[in-house]
Order: sequence, then C-alpha cells, then structure tokens
Amino acid sequence: MNDNYERSFTEQEQIRRSKYEKLVEEGRDPFRETYFDRTHNAAQLIEQFDSFSKEELTTKQDQEISIAGRIRLFREAGKKAIFANIQDLSGSVQIYVRQDELGEEEFEYFRDLDLGDIIGVSGIMMKTDHGELTVRVKKAVLLTKALKPLPDKHAGIADIEERYRRRYVDLIVNPETRDVFIKRAKVIRTIQSILDEKGYMEVETPILHQIRGGASAKPFSTHYNALDSEFYLRIATELHLKRCIVGGFEGVYEIGRIFRNEGISTRHNPEFTSIEIYVAYKNMEFIMDLSEEIFRQCATAVNGTTKVNYGGHDLDLGKPFKRWHMVDAIKEITGVDFWEKMSVEQAAALAKEKGIKVEKHQMSVGHIINLFFEEFVEDKIVEPTFVYGHPVEISPLAKINAEDNRFTDRFELFIIGREYANAFSELNNPIDQFERFLEQVKEADAGNDEANDMDIDFVEALEYGMPPTGGIGIGIDRLVMLLTNSESIKDVLLFPQLKQRG
Repeated sequence: MNDNYERSFTEQEQIRRSKYEKLVEEGRDPFRETYFDRTHNAAQLIEQFDSFSKEELTTKQDQEISIAGRIRLFREAGKKAIFANIQDLSGSVQIYVRQDELGEEEFEYFRDLDLGDIIGVSGIMMKTDHGELTVRVKKAVLLTKALKPLPDKHAGIADIEERYRRRYVDLIVNPETRDVFIKRAKVIRTIQSILDEKGYMEVETPILHQIRGGASAKPFSTHYNALDSEFYLRIATELHLKRCIVGGFEGVYEIGRIFRNEGISTRHNPEFTSIEIYVAYKNMEFIMDLSEEIFRQCATAVNGTTKVNYGGHDLDLGKPFKRWHMVDAIKEITGVDFWEKMSVEQAAALAKEKGIKVEKHQMSVGHIINLFFEEFVEDKIVEPTFVYGHPVEISPLAKINAEDNRFTDRFELFIIGREYANAFSELNNPIDQFERFLEQVKEADAGNDEANDMDIDFVEALEYGMPPTGGIGIGIDRLVMLLTNSESIKDVLLFPQLKQRG
C-alpha cells in the first residue's frame, strides 16, 4: 500500500476538496469546530415527539432542540427548501431547511453540502403532510467535511474484503453491522454482570509470557530488549488466573485478547477474545451449569429470547444442554468402543482401519481417542452439547476422573459442530501437574509445536495449595457469531486480521 498521502483523487474527491478549500478561504474551516451541544439523539427525538400529531407539534414552537449527525439523504424541494436525513448511532431523522428561515447566504452554504458531511442543526419539531417527524432547522453548522464520497446507497460495499478493511465505512452505511457490535458489547456486559453478581472478581493478567502454557496452541514470539530474552504473546490466561485462586481469591475472571499463531479462516483469527473463569470449591458440573446460564442470559440480552437461528439451524438455548461422554459419542457414531482397555498398538490399528493418520507425537491411546472424536463426531453435533471425559494425554491441566484414571473431568461445549467452551475440574495436585508437564515436554521434542512448556513456578504455586476449582474458557467471538447469525468470525471483529493487498 502506498503510504504517500499525495496521490491522485477521483473527480468526486477533487470537487469535495475544492469545496473545503473554499470554506477555509471564507473562514469557515469545519475542522476547527470542536464542540456541538446536542439536546437529543435521533431515537430520543422519535421517542419524545413522534406520538404528537402535526397540529399538536405546532403548540411546541418554543421547544428548540439540537441534533447532530451525518447527512445520508439530501433532496431539494424547489429552489428555496431542502429535505435531508441525518444519521447518528441511534438512528436517523429528517430535517427541513428553508431559505427564508436560514437566510440566503446560510441556505446556499447548506445547499453546497455533500452526502457524508457531519452537521449540527438546531430547530423545532414538526410533521410533514405525510406524517413524517421532521426537524425544522433554524440554524445549521458544518462540523466535519467528508472528503471521500460514501458508497452508493443501494450497492453498498460489494467486496466483502473491503467491508473488513474499511470497517469505518461499513459501519456508516450498514446498520446491520453496527447492530452486531452493539450486541457484542451487550454480550460482554451481560457476562460481567452475571459474574459480578456472584461475587467473582475481574482481574488483569500479563499478555507477555516467558513460558508457553494454558492451552495447546502455537504462540507468537517476540524479543524483549530490556531483558534480552524471548517472550510469547499469551495463548491463554489460565495459569495466571489459577495463581490468583492459590492466593486466596475464590472467584476470578478475565475477558481479554488471546494470540495464537494459526491460520485465518471463517472460524479463526490469530487475535481473538476469550473469557476465562475460575471458581474455588466448584467442579466441572457446576461449570456446566454456569455456562448454560451465561449462554441463556446473553441470548436474552441481545435478542430478547433464548431461541437462536444459526446457519439454518433452529436452537433453543433455554433447554438443558446434552451431556455426552467422549467415548460414548465415538461408540454411538462409529461402533468403536474405547471403554475396552487396549494397547497403543491396538488403538493405532483401529485408527488405520478407519483411515485416521496418527502422527509420532500422537502415539497414545488418549490421542487416538481424540482423533476419532474430531474425525467422526465433532461435525455431527448440532444441539448444544457438553462433551466430557477427555483423555489424560490431551488434558495436561485437568483433574483425573476419580472412577477411571484414563480420563479427566474436562468438557468442551459444541454447538453445530463448533467448539464454544473448554472447561475442567482443575488439576491441583502439584506432583501430578509436574508429571503432566514432563509429558508435554516429550511431545514437544517429538514435534508437537503446540505442546506446553514446563512451568516450574506454576507447579510451585500449586505446592502452596489450590482448593478444588472449576474453570472454563469461552470464546467471545464465536458466542457473538452464534447470537447474531454471523457466518464468519471477521463479521464480529471490528478490525480482523487480513492478508495484505497484492
């Protein structure tokens, strides 16, 4: 991309720049305006005045209002009157400008404005003969000159990549886009409200980590000059939040950015938002109940109902979520029964029989069970389902199941083939944790670039004693996608990562 601001302009851009230069010459530079005192936004005007009839509004001539926004429609009504629509975040409202009220000079000044310009107007409320609520303008001021024209009203931004690159334009011209991000904010505020009411504390933990840990993912790395050492952008907040539980906090959570050096797709962005929650003296079943509560209340907050349509599937988040052991799910779909104890060789033979490739670092029964789940079960799940009982080998931070030490008290929440949450009864045995980290180191040596590092400080933290704890991580972006029926993760990220223009 050319960083030189001196570039060729389209005919429309040249016209707008000429208009701006003329304004400057006349001492009316709009970019010098710093303040406009609004009494209302568009929605407030409609709420306050739309119920009045045309005749009733004539009795309110002494009630002057002020509103500001971007010009979105502009039409002349003869030579001496103009109708326009101005848009703010809350909506749009019609304004009516007359030469005999503004004066000839100010009226010509107004007539020379362009679509996209940001103006402030003061006036009184009226209704047209067609009953449309309208601001009858007494005074108008140009607050910002738009030097680029907006996309055509009907065509919009045809190139989906341009919508993401120029999100600021997308937000101007597409109210549906603005609505997605308003709903995203509601989701986050709703989750915070739920957890705050339960007495849990929101905390902040480091983004730069010296050790890879808390998830199975490939990190971004950077050199920290002051310490002359390599650091990683965090792939999870888990290990620091559990240190908070060791320190005596009994319920903590963090909503923040996570970074994973992975591909870009409709489901993945290397920089995304998650929430992790840890609650002392609770277990996996409690966390299942908590996550159901979060999903239901978020759906109600943004859509007014627990019913959701996503990708053509109708779901009701108000119903209890299915709870399905991973081994039972595999057995039901494939007929293969991993409840039967078997050797790695036997499990590998079953994988080969089913056409599953097993890498060197995956040569364990637990890894093969997980490969079966990913290959044959994951995309078959439609209704919200807690898949629990993950093998020990793929769950280095989860507590071993008391009845079968091959599996852990861990679950993932799947909806329509996508993972939305990952949760455990947290491993709090420092001796076991040390051994699990050792296995992760072996996996890394065998070629797994997503394996955790040995985190001795975390092991030592556990040696001071962490109470039984339930924890969960929920992908905020995917939750917003679900509740807004958004096809791509880019649709719910204001500024997603994109490939550079060619």
